[in-house]
Amino acid sequence: MPFGINETMGQYSELFMLLAAGTYTVAFIAFAWDLAKSSKALRAVDLKAAQAGAAAKVPVAAGVGAGSSGARLDGPADRAERPSSSAKAGGAGTGVVTADGDMKYATERRVPARVAVALTVLAAVIHGAGVVTRALGAGRVPWGNMYEFLTTGAFLVAAVFLLSLIRRDLRFLGTFVVGLVIIMLVAASVAFWTPVGHLVPALQSYWLVIHVSIAVLSSALFTLTFAMSALQLVQSHRQKTVGADGVDKLGFMRLVPSALSLENLSYRINAIAFIGWTFTLMFGAIWAEKAWGRFWGWDTKEVWTFVIWVVYAGYLHARATRGWTGTRAAWLSIVGYLCVIFNFTIVNTLFNGLHSYSGL
Repeated sequence: MPFGINETMGQYSELFMLLAAGTYTVAFIAFAWDLAKSSKALRAVDLKAAQAGAAAKVPVAAGVGAGSSGARLDGPADRAERPSSSAKAGGAGTGVVTADGDMKYATERRVPARVAVALTVLAAVIHGAGVVTRALGAGRVPWGNMYEFLTTGAFLVAAVFLLSLIRRDLRFLGTFVVGLVIIMLVAASVAFWTPVGHLVPALQSYWLVIHVSIAVLSSALFTLTFAMSALQLVQSHRQKTVGADGVDKLGFMRLVPSALSLENLSYRINAIAFIGWTFTLMFGAIWAEKAWGRFWGWDTKEVWTFVIWVVYAGYLHARATRGWTGTRAAWLSIVGYLCVIFNFTIVNTLFNGLHSYSGL
């Protein structure tokens, strides 16, 4: 039997969501400031190193060729992706500079990045309070409609990002991930706001907790890999441009690892998210059998959940066994996420089906 509705808790939840959105916005600005400031600082260091290198040039010793082991590069460009790390003709230190592929924290203190992370933690705490008070107000788990799905999903995106920062320096993703969180919260409040209320009888099941919670977590991981794949495309274009003696117009990308490093990490996270999406599909079928007496009925929502599974399965298979690496893999990952967005927006709002009543 459902618990009573507490409208006061629902109002507190909306207030917390508003405060969280404001704090995320300030964190977004701080992350952008970090990219801009670090890019300017790196350019100054490169210019100073190039001037010092030009002043210290000495003739090459007899017998030491260009490919000899006696030649040693010591600049940050050595840590860039191999195909693009060689210095351009005409000056030392002009190669493609990227962050280390291991994504470990460096020794330098990036104050704006620290401030941005602290603000994101604060925003996530406020956001979590909004999710919890929504649950207390509704007397159930807070993912029974589009508004609740987006607000809870946005919280998990931020939480997954912050947890990832414990092991890897992914602060370069902050602007993009926090930006997506803000978009989700704005969309929830503007387009999908729903007052606190009870669920229809068909959704009053423990399968709602199991099925939707895994779907939300998987979607949060897909959001993270979407940001990585988008950055991979930008970094790949930058590496090719600079490698072809072009001008490096994207200085902030020096804080981002090479396209290959981004691709490898995105692939591993997508593999985990794909497992979660597989369970989403399976548990959804089991719930459908209990609710409607059949495991599969070609409902629009069911079809698109399967389409997402097929796209990501194709992505994992193509990259692992067919050699689909680089930009092709990135685009396939992006297509998969666009299918997720289509499923949770267009399908939920414009297509009629057995899932229409839930707002999910």
